[in-house]
Amino acid sequence: MKKVTIVGAGSVGSTCADVLAKKNFLDEVVLIDIKEGIGEGKALDIWESSAINHFDTRVKGFTNDYTKTIGSDVVVITSGLPRKPGMSRDDLISTNAKIVRSVTNSIMSASPEAIIIIVSNPLDVMTYAAHIESGKTANKVFGQAGVLDTARYRAFIASELSISPMDIQALLMGGHGDTMVPLPRYTTVSGIPVTELIAKDTLEAIVNRTKKGGGEIVNLLGTSAWYAPGASAAQMVESVIQNQNHIFPCCVRLDGQWGLKDVYLGAPVKLGRNGVEEIIEIKLNDQEMALLNTSAGHVKEVMAVYDNIMG
Repeated sequence: MKKVTIVGAGSVGSTCADVLAKKNFLDEVVLIDIKEGIGEGKALDIWESSAINHFDTRVKGFTNDYTKTIGSDVVVITSGLPRKPGMSRDDLISTNAKIVRSVTNSIMSASPEAIIIIVSNPLDVMTYAAHIESGKTANKVFGQAGVLDTARYRAFIASELSISPMDIQALLMGGHGDTMVPLPRYTTVSGIPVTELIAKDTLEAIVNRTKKGGGEIVNLLGTSAWYAPGASAAQMVESVIQNQNHIFPCCVRLDGQWGLKDVYLGAPVKLGRNGVEEIIEIKLNDQEMALLNTSAGHVKEVMAVYDNIMG
């Protein structure tokens, strides 16, 4: 039986559940939420679409009952609060870390063998928190990071060139957000380097838009994105459960790659049945390496804040 649990039945979590159900490769998707009725209601709504969308995946929702998650192969954690006006970075880290740690403990009690995928923000430090709390090997706990960022990047390139986004292969590294490391050298359109198709200044504008992709959605909607983040998490789940070994940029603990150690950063990995099957240490030029070191420095600062808060 193939079973996936999603903790947090908000917009991102419920979108992830909906995408996974429609792909129809799972036996069961469980939605867990702390708010009474939210997981149950959204799961029921998704299940009621099964006859229309032609899937058999059972979608079930529960309120804070982790016994219903027993036997999960993968757990996606989307829980956490968005940053509110007047809330400092330290406040956000403290609040969401407590949530992620609590959820991780509950998951480990119910499904100790489960692979854990983190979507909660701040993404890099929440992956760190879940990894430490779970006690699992680093390949079993990783974060979404560049899967979402490259999806946005590819969408923007597709719009610029009026082509299918499926023809684009792209890679980004580093932290999730402003310190991400763009890699146009590793971006191609049906094998053609993107630098041959888009002018340098236009490509730089696309990269900058990608860095601020989440903020652009917030400015338009007044809240965070959910369709692309939910679909990105679902794509990662599918690669693991189906043992597809797709290469995605994910937030992982580096252990000497690129000269970096004990820091959680977006890097290209092979995702399969065992989680992160391999971290692919691509060659970076001096400029790219400098950007990656800057990004790593920023993430280490946030990790230090977490360490200080947790004592």
